[in-house]
Amino acid sequence: MSYQEEDRLSTADFAGMSDRTDQDSADRGMNGETASSNREAPLFPADQAESFRSRWTAVQSGFVDEPRRAVEQADSLIAEVMKSLAASFAEERQNLERQWDSGDNVSTEDLRVGLQRYRSFFDRLLSV
Repeated sequence: MSYQEEDRLSTADFAGMSDRTDQDSADRGMNGETASSNREAPLFPADQAESFRSRWTAVQSGFVDEPRRAVEQADSLIAEVMKSLAASFAEERQNLERQWDSGDNVSTEDLRVGLQRYRSFFDRLLSV
């Protein structure tokens, strides 16, 4: 696999838009989950993911002319993506806590979907 292919794959995986099914996750499925239900959940809305990808492409294109600046921009972009991701998970947690604190019952389905998103993200963090 070439560097460009690896980069394309990691960018797609990081943005959460991969169409592949993680066989290890399918093997760990709970209560008869099908392989299709184990697809990686998007970490960002499609428009935000596309914006990040577009900016990443610009960073890569700039490497030839200004390698140091491209690396600095890459660092900045990754920091922004991680900050956005952390904010997204924090917001989900706050919403659940707000429901729990107000005495509302959070449906098992909502909790299952949340746990699947955490599992998907966790698996991606630990993948090679």
